[in-house]
Amino acid sequence: MERVVGTVARGLRCPIIKRGDHIEDIVVDSVLKAAEVEGFQIRDQDIVSITESIVARAQGNYATVDHIAKDVHAKFGDETVGVIFPILSRNRFAVCLRGIAKGVKKIVLMLSYPSDEVGNHLVDLDLLDEKGVNPWTDVLTEAQFRELFGYKKHTFTGIDYIDYYKTLVEEQGTECEVIFSNNPKTILNYTKHVLTCDIHSRVRTARILKAGGGEKIYSLDNILAESIDHSGYNEHYGLLGSNKSTEDEIKLFPRNCQQTVDKIQQIFKEKTGKNVEVMIYGDGAFKDPVGKIWELADPVVSPAYTSGLEGTPNEIKLKYLADNNFADLSGDELTQAISEYISNKNDDLVGSMEAQGTTPRKLTDLIGSLSDLTSGSGDKGTPIVFIQGYFDNFTK
Repeated sequence: MERVVGTVARGLRCPIIKRGDHIEDIVVDSVLKAAEVEGFQIRDQDIVSITESIVARAQGNYATVDHIAKDVHAKFGDETVGVIFPILSRNRFAVCLRGIAKGVKKIVLMLSYPSDEVGNHLVDLDLLDEKGVNPWTDVLTEAQFRELFGYKKHTFTGIDYIDYYKTLVEEQGTECEVIFSNNPKTILNYTKHVLTCDIHSRVRTARILKAGGGEKIYSLDNILAESIDHSGYNEHYGLLGSNKSTEDEIKLFPRNCQQTVDKIQQIFKEKTGKNVEVMIYGDGAFKDPVGKIWELADPVVSPAYTSGLEGTPNEIKLKYLADNNFADLSGDELTQAISEYISNKNDDLVGSMEAQGTTPRKLTDLIGSLSDLTSGSGDKGTPIVFIQGYFDNFTK
């Protein structure tokens, strides 16, 4: 019978993961149990996608406000520290900010505007135009910002992040001055000692600050890049990718991820005889049209994946073939012509008209986004996503 289903993504439930659990065995056993209960078969090139959260939980990769404070103080001492370009998030940055504040005596908090790096808005673009403010050149104090724009709460969270972040700092007994600018060098007028908290632009920001005369310049990936008093850590990303666990503790991005995915792939091969691809994913990479939030608050979509997930799609646009190359055909004749064309397509379609309109992104970014949307971030309880048919095409 003709196959009528293409890609299928299933969110799979598994036990609640605790520190010290053997994540590799749990993942494989959960997939095998789901296959048995739901009646699907495991095939070569199926994909098992695992949220970074359960990997980090199993590793016990946690740290406290005090661990953060100790590392920050060791790097900055008693200097006034510029904390610049943080994202606006209770989950992602609030606990980190408490730790940073506890480690220093004064913070100059410099927020980008009208939005943070991932699209959380402090002020509407139209209001900037109305007030005649140029966010690329104008530096605002907190008083000036309030006079121009008043008090605005976040669309989804209902939080006034200016007050929220300032209060978090002052609760640690630390002085806090808030300014608004999109130019990294602005902070050097207040202090030469800076912790840059942006995610994807952090290397450029640090370079600009050092070239502009900054003295002690660190990024979030430098904080907890090694263990502090037996804390968790991440040697590549530090605090980047961390999430709130409790009011005083964060869960860091997982470590040794490549070993984990390779081991899971090996166990699947031993138990099923199939070559299953495996990846760990964090945030997907997509933008919300209402809140304008670009989802990717993690440093990468996937910190590790097996070799079969390397590269980008090499796909042909079916509607282009139907409307152009084979516009004079229809029915079975059209189907046969397109199938033959796909079967004989080049290994590299970059620049080809037949590939226009396809998605030239990394496979792991696409699959990670699919996985993130499938598993959700709330109470679905499906931190494992099992994907079939992803590498199939019209001819399969």
